Amino acid sequence: MPARVVLIRAINVGGAKLPMADLRAMAAELGATDVSTYIASGNLLCQPPGAPGDFDRALEQAITDRFGYVREVISRSRDDLMHALDVHPFDVVNPKFSYVYCLTGTPDPGRVADFAERDFGADEFRVIGADLHIRYADGAGVSKLTAPVIAKGLGVQGTGRNLKTIRKLIELAAD
Repeated sequence: MPARVVLIRAINVGGAKLPMADLRAMAAELGATDVSTYIASGNLLCQPPGAPGDFDRALEQAITDRFGYVREVISRSRDDLMHALDVHPFDVVNPKFSYVYCLTGTPDPGRVADFAERDFGADEFRVIGADLHIRYADGAGVSKLTAPVIAKGLGVQGTGRNLKTIRKLIELAAD
């Protein structure tokens, strides 16, 4: 059975330190098996016990209890990520500038429509289900399409990974 890909928002940036060894240990303490991480940016692969959403909430709480900050945990199956790649609506000029931004839920259609009217320069984006697809013109680091802007505009939190990382997570989840 493929591993579940668990993404933690905004880890090891802005002072929110979370060593990957601690993340793996917390996941195991919550009953997850086959636990591993990929790079130090909150990418966990595991077999969670029970319903994935229940595990996500338990891991969120464990992170808050242990480290004192709140970070959303959003998981996807390998198939979910493969589907996100299949429906990515933009030509991929540079995989590091094309993102799948996994959301905590499907945003309200009215909010999506209002958000789509906003001008973010040459950056392109589209909501498909519970994912926001983005192609940054010059990279995420210089864009006005930031995590706080996305969360406020769409009414749901999320976390983004570039397509290079998404492909690697899909590959790792198959093992």
